[in-house]
Order: sequence, then structure tokens, then C-alpha cells
Amino acid sequence: MKVSQERIEKHIKRLSKYTATPNEGTTRLTYSEEDLQARTYIKEQMKAYGLEVREDGLGNIFGKLEGEKKDAPGVIVGSHFDSVPNGGDYDGPAGVVTGLEVAALFQENQIKPVYPLEVIAMIEEEGSRFGGGLMGSRGIAGYLQKKDIEQLKDKNGISVPEAMKKIGLDPSLNVKRNPETIKAFLEMHIEQGPLLEEEQISVGVVESIVGLTQLEVTISGKAGHAGTTPMDRRSDALVAAANIIAKFPQIAIEEGEGTVTTVGRHEVFPNGANVIPDKVKFSVDIRSSKEEHIKNVVQKVKDVIASYETDNIQAEVEQSLYMEPKELNQEIRSLLQASCEQLDISYITMHSGAGHDAMVLSDITDVGLIFVPSKDGLSHCPEEWTAIHELAAGVEVLYETVLKLTEES
Repeated sequence: MKVSQERIEKHIKRLSKYTATPNEGTTRLTYSEEDLQARTYIKEQMKAYGLEVREDGLGNIFGKLEGEKKDAPGVIVGSHFDSVPNGGDYDGPAGVVTGLEVAALFQENQIKPVYPLEVIAMIEEEGSRFGGGLMGSRGIAGYLQKKDIEQLKDKNGISVPEAMKKIGLDPSLNVKRNPETIKAFLEMHIEQGPLLEEEQISVGVVESIVGLTQLEVTISGKAGHAGTTPMDRRSDALVAAANIIAKFPQIAIEEGEGTVTTVGRHEVFPNGANVIPDKVKFSVDIRSSKEEHIKNVVQKVKDVIASYETDNIQAEVEQSLYMEPKELNQEIRSLLQASCEQLDISYITMHSGAGHDAMVLSDITDVGLIFVPSKDGLSHCPEEWTAIHELAAGVEVLYETVLKLTEES
């Protein structure tokens, strides 16, 4: 077995070209022109490696190498291929490329698996276009019904089915996957933190994934002229929102044990320099390794928001996503560790502070997740980088593990 660093690098570089912001990081929103370019390339590579390709009713891409066992459940390898605005080239694509390289190695070594091998490239993990995040895996797991999907719209009011049709996808296809058709799911991801690099360790075998929730908050006031409305007669939605948001960091600090809150997106209406804002929408991302902390912080955030409500300032809070903390499958973790030892690749076990598709799919199948080092711990920015030889080490570990899973009963 010889993992091809050249092939891995080729895929990473090619996918990085499909961005709406050349020279300013990767911006590849779901169902965009860049999405279409990337999915066309991914499907071409899947076919070149002998996989049978299909897309589901959300546009998740599957490439399947049939196994000797008829109608047996598949071992799925992959990740997502969307990005945050002005993100990096590795978050998501590294995992998709891992799946492609595993398929290429099966083809080169003329391996006919007992259980099918599947490579997957999932959509909208980041939630950058339709909010919430993890949309592709939530659809596969059955957490998004057709009616839910039809109601999801981007900031321009374009629905998921409308956006899909624009790039030639079929939203009428099935989305939910029967769990009995999946034997296991394996994902490789860049760490997005500094630990592996600092410790000079090649692989992190993930034991558990942080729980997270996302709230969508709307603060409503009353518009007015910036020059003629006295300060004591204003119902300024932005001032109320700013005061509310300023209290969130302290809530997380007091909760402790690594609990974090982030307001990463906000919109101001009508957004005029000389108009008092009458509405502000913002997101609140809350994460912790313990479910009790998430629930506590959600309640405290809601309490703070409610405390600013008056006759002239109203607030609405909607929970767009909730994922409880997850412990990943012990048997898969043991297989991953055994593969590291067999290959003499250094590893540690670790916790993931970021959410991943693996956390959703762990509800319906056995899941394994590994990390490879991130330079300076940077991610979600153009400076995001992982050396090709480090990606290759991770691919080796997953390849060996996939070999065992596609052969074992």
C-alpha cells in the first residue's frame, strides 16, 4: 500500500480553485456555481476510481464500490465540501480527498471488498448559506423532513429546492438513509487547533465531540431620523442588541469547563447611516462538552434577552440547531489506534471542540473521527494549512481501518 501524496495534493489544489473569493480564501457556498464546479470534479474522480456515483435529494454525493456480499451495509469515508466565507482549503475537503484516495488505493490494489466501500461528499456542514449547519448529515440521519427542507431559505429568500434546481440537482430524490445500509462512517479532519502540532503528534483519535446549539435572535425597535429623534425617545434595536451581546462572554466564563459563546453573524435593518435601526438579527453559538452547561447557558442567554424587552423593544429567540455532546464508538476508536500502531504513526486520543458531520451520523451508525495537525492551530481563514505528508499519514490510518471494516463481519 502506497498513499500518493501527489494525488492528495492535486485534489486539494484543484478543489481550492473553486472559490468565489480568489486569493482571499475559499468561499464555496452550497448550491453555488463553485459548489457545482467542485461537485463535478468530485464526481469525475469517483468515476475514475471505479465508483458508482449518485446524489440524494439534498445533493450529498455518494460513490460506491460494490462488495462481495449482496445488499450488505457500506463503510462510508468522507466529509463535507462547502466552506465558510473566506475560509481555508482544508476544512472539509481534506476529508473528501481522504475518501477519494482510499478509493484510488482500492482500485490500484485491485481490492474487492466483502462489504461495500462508499465515499461521501456532504453539503452545508458549515451552515454558511442556510444556517444551522450539518444539513447534509442531518438529512441522511432523518432529522430534516421534506417539509423542513422546503422551508429553509437563504438570506435572499431562495429556498433549498430552488437553489438545488439552479445547479441541476433533483430535490425530489430521497434524503434519509436507512441506517441498516451503513456499517460505519469514518471521517478525517484537520484539527483546527494547536495541540497536535505543538506536541508533534501525527494523528488525534477523537473520543468525544462537543455539544452545540445555535440560536437565531431578532431584536425589534422603531426606526427614526438620526438627527431629529431625541436620545430619550429612541427605540434603538442595535443599542439593545449590543448591550445584550456584551453580556454573553461572562455567562460562558461563569459556566466554566470550556463552555464558549460566539455571536458570529448579525444583520442590521434598515442599515442606513442616518437611520435608527429598527431591527437586528444575530446568531448565538453555544458549545460545551457537557449537556447541562449548554442548557444552563441557553436559559441565561434567554433571560438576558428578556430583561431588555420593553414596550418599545421586542425580542424573538429561535433555536435553529441542537446537538448533544457525543462519545464516539469504542470499537472503531480501538481499530483506529491499532492502525496507528501498525503503521508506527504517533497518535493521542482527544476531544473535539468543533462540531462535525460525524456527531450527527453517530446517532445512526458506528463512527470514527481522526484529526491531523493544523499549522498554528488556524482554521476558517485563508491561512489554514496542513502539510501534505500529514494528510497522507491520516489517509494511511483510515485506509488500514477501512480495509479491516470492509472485511470483518
